[in-house]
Amino acid sequence: MKRLQAFKFQLRPNGQQERDMRRFAGACRFVFNKSLALQNENREAGNQYIHYVKMAAWLVDWKKTPEIQWLKEAPSQALQHALKDLERAYENFFKQRASFPNLKNAGNTIHSAILKV
Repeated sequence: MKRLQAFKFQLRPNGQQERDMRRFAGACRFVFNKSLALQNENREAGNQYIHYVKMAAWLVDWKKTPEIQWLKEAPSQALQHALKDLERAYENFFKQRASFPNLKNAGNTIHSAILKV
């Protein structure tokens, strides 16, 4: 007989770790919102949806921009995952499984869920 077992873990970050997680979540939110804004501009211009690979190239350019160089401090995997989240949101929208993707705010982001544990 197969036995199903689950484990529950709780994060207990110290002050600096919590500040870092909040900063990383903010960077992910920024990347998601900026990408969504560029996608909306692209759509209004009558162009097709831009896929993840092209959006990932934007990320490299943004890190070189002096105004938003602070993106370099966040883990690149988390920022890339924010782009994947946007791509999945668009995919769900195109397949009529969800509404059009919305801008994320501090209380409405997937990545901030790690701070609520």
